[in-house]
Amino acid sequence: MSLHLFVHQISIVKKCREIGAVCGECCFFHGLSCTRFVSLLVTHSTAVPSLLLLHSSPLSYLICKLCSVSPLYFQNRAMITAAEIGETSWELSVQVDQKDGDESMKFKMRVKGDLHIGGLMLKLVEKIRAPQDWSDHALWWEQRKCWLLKTHWTLDKYGIQADAFLRYTPQHKPLLLQLPNMKTIKMTVSFSTVVFKTVSEICRLLNIRRSEELSLLKPPDDPSKKKKKKDKNSPQDDIWDIDLLSGGPGGPMYSKTMTATYDPENGMPVSATSLWFGENPLAESQPNLPPAELAKLYQPLSLVDKAVNNAGWLDSSRSLMEQDIQDEDKLLLRFKYNVFFDLNPKYDAVRITQLYEQARWSILLEEIDCTEEEMLMFASLQYHICKLTMSSEPMDNSNEPEIDEVEAALSSLEVTLEGGLPDRILEDITDIPELADSLRLFRPKRLTLRPYKEYWFVFKDTTISYFKNKEAAGGEPIEQFHLRGCEVVPDVNVTDKKFGIKLLLPVADGMNEVYIRCDNETQYAKWKAACILASKGKTMAYSSYKSEVKNIQSFLQMKSLAPPPGQATPDIDTMEMNAECFVSPRYAKKHKTKQLTARILEAHQNIARLSLMDAKMRFIQAWQSLPEFGINYYIVRFKGGKKDEILGISYNRLIRIDMSSGLPVTTWRFANMKQWNVNWEIRQVTIEFDQNVTIAFCCLSCDCKVVHEFIGGYIFLSTRAKDQNETLDEELFHKLTGGQE
Repeated sequence: MSLHLFVHQISIVKKCREIGAVCGECCFFHGLSCTRFVSLLVTHSTAVPSLLLLHSSPLSYLICKLCSVSPLYFQNRAMITAAEIGETSWELSVQVDQKDGDESMKFKMRVKGDLHIGGLMLKLVEKIRAPQDWSDHALWWEQRKCWLLKTHWTLDKYGIQADAFLRYTPQHKPLLLQLPNMKTIKMTVSFSTVVFKTVSEICRLLNIRRSEELSLLKPPDDPSKKKKKKDKNSPQDDIWDIDLLSGGPGGPMYSKTMTATYDPENGMPVSATSLWFGENPLAESQPNLPPAELAKLYQPLSLVDKAVNNAGWLDSSRSLMEQDIQDEDKLLLRFKYNVFFDLNPKYDAVRITQLYEQARWSILLEEIDCTEEEMLMFASLQYHICKLTMSSEPMDNSNEPEIDEVEAALSSLEVTLEGGLPDRILEDITDIPELADSLRLFRPKRLTLRPYKEYWFVFKDTTISYFKNKEAAGGEPIEQFHLRGCEVVPDVNVTDKKFGIKLLLPVADGMNEVYIRCDNETQYAKWKAACILASKGKTMAYSSYKSEVKNIQSFLQMKSLAPPPGQATPDIDTMEMNAECFVSPRYAKKHKTKQLTARILEAHQNIARLSLMDAKMRFIQAWQSLPEFGINYYIVRFKGGKKDEILGISYNRLIRIDMSSGLPVTTWRFANMKQWNVNWEIRQVTIEFDQNVTIAFCCLSCDCKVVHEFIGGYIFLSTRAKDQNETLDEELFHKLTGGQE
């Protein structure tokens, strides 16, 4: 009985009473007996919960009196009707999605609130009567955007009522992933697990170690290309179906590059690079694009543009479908956290290659700034890597001889148990090297053009002291710089013989800038290596000091355009190279092709003997040495501020940047951070540092969860150690990065 008819009947009863007509005549007019009329009223009021009060209302007694029906009949009939239909049952709408793109089916099922999710799926499968494997299907609640994965929970516990719309859909669906090398692959991934686990599974299939360093990013919107996409029916990218290559969903492409595998006959580790290198296509570098294609991808990005692009990182604590990602959507797989732990050429061929590709594209598209000299150095490395990759007989990927890993581990254990090398340890403790040189100092201040001034510098332990001259070194220094926790930034131009070190020293309200200028490459390498160790709390007595000096000297040699002694300048006319492929379009426009080719080939002479893997590693290390490396930008409004500002987040610090000028205002280091929290109601992040420094800001270009996850993620990654196995403490990660909403 419709609500309209029910109201109509009550209005007739009222009217009958007003005009003195008998109720029987009224019911006869409608073709109903008085008893049937009351039965319909009770049935309708039972089915509609909002009318249940009718049973105890004065109106019920009025109806009984007018219809000459006992009130007990009214109550008994209501109980019988409730028992017949069931007070707690209702109809639930469920849509069943097919795996192979078949048309979905819709069902309506009568359920009760005490029915558990597992029982609902069982009833649904019995009703479908389709012989197929339903093990991967699960229920998805469309309105709440959540999976119903706890099969022992009841509908009441989930809060599911008659207005809910559920989908019985596969948990694993196809997804398009653009890898760091710009190649698009299609693979089946879990849409029901959190993104952190999904990325871990993706990396397992692609044989990329340390999956915690990567995440999924939504591609930035490009309004200029929306109309073009509508006109194109054919796919733009050459999509590579991983499921077909790996023998079905869930199967790894290649098992040799993930972890050390062992020979079943003798139990020895089969981990040599030569056994698997080149088998996995993901471990091969992609050829550079032609200049015309590269120019189409190039877009000058401001800090605001970078902030908008960085807002697309997915929440690692939620699943793909909870973030409105549908099957066959396109996402970007990228290295999110710029701390690359334990890069090992033996096991990380895919990881190193994809990392190199991400670095290469960030240079070519100018997502990170670099000088012209650095651009030429990166171009020469790209040319060398491209040349080795395309050659029919590439150079050996590792110059190191094969070493039995078991014997090496036993030797290391023997040395450890014997106490190492006593003489060397004693030397490290008692004889801490010092540096003393005449250097130039500059402290930038506003409204000043004061040049560098020469002083006598002494580097001892982790402290730099400077004096007026060498004779005054025995007295009190003019000033001391304590380098523990500082930031060391290179300020070098080899062509112009400029060898500078920029020190960002932590103070209560941020960082102080100090510039030190060295006279030559050797002096620069020694002082910079000492500064890097001191920033980590280490002295020059550590054995890594000498290797750090050598690495710096090799980078300076790569930046040098002059060929090494004994090598002739290359003949440009006999060389075939498209130089514009190896530099950004903006740099390509500055120079003529022949001039650019000559400069790249001159720089190439310094790295011509590097192996393929060594060249990739050098490229990654040079990328990491850039001042803006690893900084993600976001638009924020600081508490008490009146204008929008840029917040830069790096692996070790937060940077407050003026939006109009792009210059850093203040820097806070994670090492000085005491705690941070998020007010989820007003979406505000509050961070407390040492010396009673507290900052608070609201995120404008993204949700505050993105910034919160970056901070917690970097702190989580700082807890990794080489003596740990590769299993991650996922619970700790979610504690540090998860939202408390």
